[in-house]
Amino acid sequence: MTTTNTPTHQEQIAARVKAIESLMIEKGLMTTAAVDRLAEIYENEVGPQLGAKVVAKAWSDPDFKKRLLENASTACAELGIGGLQGEEMVAVENTDEVHHAIVCTLCSCYPWPVLGLPPNWYKEPAYRARMVREPRKVLSEEFGLDVPESVEVRVWDTSSELRYWVLPQRPAGTDGFSEEQLAELVTRESMIGVGRPKQPA
Repeated sequence: MTTTNTPTHQEQIAARVKAIESLMIEKGLMTTAAVDRLAEIYENEVGPQLGAKVVAKAWSDPDFKKRLLENASTACAELGIGGLQGEEMVAVENTDEVHHAIVCTLCSCYPWPVLGLPPNWYKEPAYRARMVREPRKVLSEEFGLDVPESVEVRVWDTSSELRYWVLPQRPAGTDGFSEEQLAELVTRESMIGVGRPKQPA
């Protein structure tokens, strides 16, 4: 989304977050060690790199993919991935016939264990409102993703009780790739449904 995702807007958000953080530490509601620990968690222990690992596993292992589509939370737990905001996850698979995308029309519910924290545009009212009304137009205009008219677009409204994410299609030309190589092609946007995986070099 480009409407408010400008450098100035980002700087204003960062300044606001820093002010709130300083105030909470000053009031004794949080410590700097706790802030550092939270930053470490979201940099290294959760995030889209874990989702990419799950997708690569599903692309490589049909049995795992079947389990993932049946129960994403349980399948992710096989890889040691899960926890807060990921208790009830559902993976929806993109195919030649259907393209999926996710949104939270109420606020910013999101599957943290596999995608990390939501990007700012995901939380903005413009995305939340337009994505359910005119998804094909939003995908094209805001993300440069043109979905052919022959492909159905389905938008899933995620919530605090049920958090959806997308299993993108495996790119062509990746036969023989290891899971590590495949994971490098998976983007956060492809797991939200507003982009596609990278193409192999």
